[in-house]
Amino acid sequence: MRVLALNASPHREGNTRLLLDVVGEALSAEGIAYQVEHIGHQSYRGCTACFACYERRDRRCALGGDDGMNEVIAAADAADAVVMGSPVYFADVTPALKAVIDRLGMTAKANGDMLRRKAGCGVLAVRRGGAVHAFDTINHFFFISQMIVPGSSYWNFGVGLRPGDVAQDQEGLRTMRDLGANLAWLLQRLHAPR
Repeated sequence: MRVLALNASPHREGNTRLLLDVVGEALSAEGIAYQVEHIGHQSYRGCTACFACYERRDRRCALGGDDGMNEVIAAADAADAVVMGSPVYFADVTPALKAVIDRLGMTAKANGDMLRRKAGCGVLAVRRGGAVHAFDTINHFFFISQMIVPGSSYWNFGVGLRPGDVAQDQEGLRTMRDLGANLAWLLQRLHAPR
């Protein structure tokens, strides 16, 4: 089993990555492969609703070109679960993650709901407020993509401002450990022999 984690923070090794790594440790402890891709430095273009993906149906975004989006789409398609991590920007996800949500979502819909019945979960780093709205943004994507979303012991965010601050948020870290354990449990059940 493979889990793809997307780090949508502009800071490769910031609070978002720290939280993603805690989730990954719980997955790795269960023998589940976990790969973090840093996408927060990308200037992805948003979906233009050209609907070429519906005509082509090749599991690729027609806007792809050389912006790296089709590599993200292919990695999500190949994964058993997708974890989307973002810092909270004005009560929402970063522009890079929003572009991924829109373009991956449209491509998935155009290709027979290619993310259907995969697992998905969101992870957020927040200074103080706005995390629930950003969490909803990610979960709305998972739900409309017919993905299965595990819960945790609290909302999936850690609190901190400067890089590394979330390491002091014990409840946030426990939430990430519980999320990783619940995602591992879910994947093991989804992939158990029938």
